[in-house]
Order: sequence, then C-alpha cells, then structure tokens
Amino acid sequence: MENIYALLFIVFIVVIFIYVGKKIKERNSWKKPIKPFPASWRKILFENVTFYNNLAPEEKQSFEFKVHEFLINCRITGVETEVFEIDRVLVAVSAIIPIFAFPNWQYFNLKEVLLYPGLFNQEFNTDGEKRSIAGMVGTGYMEGKMILSKQALHHGFRNETDKKNTAIHEFVHLIDKADGNTDGIPALLLEKQYTIPWIDLIQKKIAEIYEGQSDINPYGATNKTEFFAVISEYFFERPKLLKQKHPKLYSLLEDIFDQKMAEKLKKSSNNEINRNDPCPCGSGEKYKKCCGN
Repeated sequence: MENIYALLFIVFIVVIFIYVGKKIKERNSWKKPIKPFPASWRKILFENVTFYNNLAPEEKQSFEFKVHEFLINCRITGVETEVFEIDRVLVAVSAIIPIFAFPNWQYFNLKEVLLYPGLFNQEFNTDGEKRSIAGMVGTGYMEGKMILSKQALHHGFRNETDKKNTAIHEFVHLIDKADGNTDGIPALLLEKQYTIPWIDLIQKKIAEIYEGQSDINPYGATNKTEFFAVISEYFFERPKLLKQKHPKLYSLLEDIFDQKMAEKLKKSSNNEINRNDPCPCGSGEKYKKCCGN
C-alpha cells in the first residue's frame, strides 16, 4: 500500500512539473513588437476610440504598444465574414482597455478570436432561430477561443451612451477567468480586503435590478459573473454617470482596474482626420506630411 501511495505522489509531482513547465513556456512565448506601430492603426484609434483620445502622449505610446503586442500574439479569424484592419484593431482595443493599468498583463488564456458577421446561437450558427448571442468566451473544446459578433464589436465603439460594449464585456470575462474561477471576483486584480465588500455590493445591486430600481443592464442580474462584466461595460463607457448613480460601485471598480475613468474621459471619439489636420501621433506635423504620407 505504501508503494502505491509513493507512486501516486511521484505521479502528482510529475504532473505539477509538467503544468508549471507549460505555463513558463507560454510566458516565454509571448512575443513583443519589433516593428513601429502602423500609422493606419493610429488613424483607426484616433477616429474610433474615445479611451485612446483621452490619454496623454506617453500613455498613447504605451496603449499602442499593448494593442500591437496583442495582435501579434492572438489570431483573429473571420467566420463567414472578411476581417479588415479596423476589425483587428478594435478587437485589440477591447482587450487592452480593461488591463491598461497593468503593463505586464498577457492573455495567456486566449489564442484566437473568431469574428462572426452578426448574432449567433448556442450551436454557433449564424442563421436560423434563437440567434441572440453577440459574444462568448469558449470552454471545453473551444477553450482558448472567443467568439464576437462583428456587428456588435463596431456598435460598442459607435454608440458611447448605451453603457454597452460587447467586446469589453467578453474580455472582462477572460480577466475574471484568469485566476481559474469565472465567478465575478477578479482575484488577480482585486485586493483581498476588498473581496467581501465587492461581493456584498454585487448582491445588493443585483437585488436592486430585480426590484426595478436600477439603471444597470438587467442582464447583470443573471449572476455575479455577468454582473461584473456588465458593470465593467458601464464603467468604461459612462464612468461619470456611474460615479453619480452608484458611487460605491464606481469606487471599487476604480480599485479593481486602477483607472480613474470619470476623470479620464473628456474628449469624444468619432473624429475624422483631414489631410491638413495636425497628425494624431503628436509630431506637430500636418497629417499629410506625417502618418498620412
């Protein structure tokens, strides 16, 4: 019997070593950008991403680096739709916004994003009945994959008032999942002393939704996991309104994401660069003589 226990212990140790070795290999395989950030990507950021437009020049460089890093480490594949440059950039932006304050964050639990043209159902069909899903983080045989509706992806950045951004919602699920449990408690970002207040506040806010006394998307009342993703959309889209209506919730989200969003968002997006405008890269040159050349 002792020999069996010893053998099981050895097997356990071997499994642990293999797992740790795999994780170390994954970390070492995360590639860093070696080429300059493409000017066409910067134009997309300037014209479509409010978050980017409200960053200081040095912060914009950091943001561009993280967007570039994400795109060389994660495949973006079209399913029944073509993937354009703007699609790729907006997916990356959705990944970076929630973790922008954490420069060493890497999405090791994501290898590929599948872009569907529109809504899909539980069987991943893009036609037929019960097509109501705009985004999903894969599990089981779909582990390491995310599915996003291209239509929803673009809507999230065009409409800045509806407190919704499907792609950010799904990346927040990945952040939640990074500690091994998708439970609405992002243990890797949330300091331990805030965990109980966070859980208590979630339960209170879910109760308010059920009672019809909340402006938070009712889908957030599904469970703690969905509440965290839904309220994160609100935090990054309408931070000033969230701070006004739910100050305690806003304050905890500031601690979780380490970002003062209510102070950050001042300029709007949806800007259009003309050839004679100052270049968004901050060079001081006209766009036509700089990144637009």
